Amino acid sequence: MTLPEELHAELDRRLAPVDAARLAAYPGARRGRQPVHTCYVPADAVVPGLAASWGAAALAALDEHGPPDLGLDPALSGQVLPRVRAKLAAEPVEDLRVDAEDGYRGPPDREDDDVRAAAAAVAADLAAGTAPPSVGVRAKSLEELTRRRGVRTLDLFLGGLPPGTRATVTLPKVTDVEQVRAFLPVLDALEAAHGVAVDLELQVETPQAVLGRDGTVALARMVHAAGPRLTGLHFGTYDYSASLGIAAAHQSSDHPAADLAKDLMQVAVAGTGAVAVDGSTNVLPVGATPDVHAAWRLHAGLVRRALERGLYQGWDLHPAQLVTRYTATYAFFRAALPAAAGRLAAYLDRVDGGVLDEPATARALAGVVLRGLDCGALEEAEVAAATGRPVAELAAVGGRPPG
Repeated sequence: MTLPEELHAELDRRLAPVDAARLAAYPGARRGRQPVHTCYVPADAVVPGLAASWGAAALAALDEHGPPDLGLDPALSGQVLPRVRAKLAAEPVEDLRVDAEDGYRGPPDREDDDVRAAAAAVAADLAAGTAPPSVGVRAKSLEELTRRRGVRTLDLFLGGLPPGTRATVTLPKVTDVEQVRAFLPVLDALEAAHGVAVDLELQVETPQAVLGRDGTVALARMVHAAGPRLTGLHFGTYDYSASLGIAAAHQSSDHPAADLAKDLMQVAVAGTGAVAVDGSTNVLPVGATPDVHAAWRLHAGLVRRALERGLYQGWDLHPAQLVTRYTATYAFFRAALPAAAGRLAAYLDRVDGGVLDEPATARALAGVVLRGLDCGALEEAEVAAATGRPVAELAAVGGRPPG
């Protein structure tokens, strides 16, 4: 070596604060699985046994209207549909959000009672072991006219959950990073008052949340202001589209304006432990069979499109949407397995092949396989057989923290 040790030491000294700041701001993937969806249910419609009733309604829609024709290869369809039925029977809802905001249609003088009843229903399901794996609440925004009402709703709902529960609070219509900063002490106080652990989601429904008045990407500032409490950014398809003046007939999660916002959401959360979440479609699979199948095709196409773009979670608003949520999701992961397994095996065995994968790509390949396992699209035995590796090794390759 020709360079003196002092040069290396000075380089370390100057960059040590940069290293520490980067690790603090970008800690990597969060522990635990990411749900494939969030089901929004109005507070006045939340009753004990909600998840099971949604699963039963989805199965009834499937039985009444027949499986959706999504153009799947028959062999793939034969693998997917039995798994979808099993999922709808066992764990139809992966993430529940009690909605006391736009989805809630009750009169103002009923909101307290409806929120208390919803919390009691969720608490009953938690005690019975029938609640979805994750639960939470969306209250009204921090804008002046709804601020106190929103915080009161959170106080009532979280106070109705058993101590020790982990719940997610969804903050809608964020317009300024200062709202995020001001909200954190409120969440601290709610945790202390009720003995619950509170995660935070921000809903991206306004142009101001994407691009600040100073010309910077406000999303990034909000993500880092929220810190480790933040679990995700959720896209609000219709509020955001309407705020840009997009005609109602063209408001959709696949609109180019929506794609721009979601692209920036993905960049803002990358490496932070939070995730970017797609929005919803308001075209519901109800009515006559042709109408149901048309809505299923639309929903499945949007789910598949989001998955292809790295958005692994979206909103569902109706039980029958679970049919295409899981059909499209399971088909995506099962179709991805053979190629991903082959490339992972070649990478881990250091075998030269037609594709030269780097560590980052191997991490993404493992991530797809692990997500397929999380939601029930894949099984451990078939993954181990396809890759020649135990799941624990794939988790290490995928950068997934243990536990």
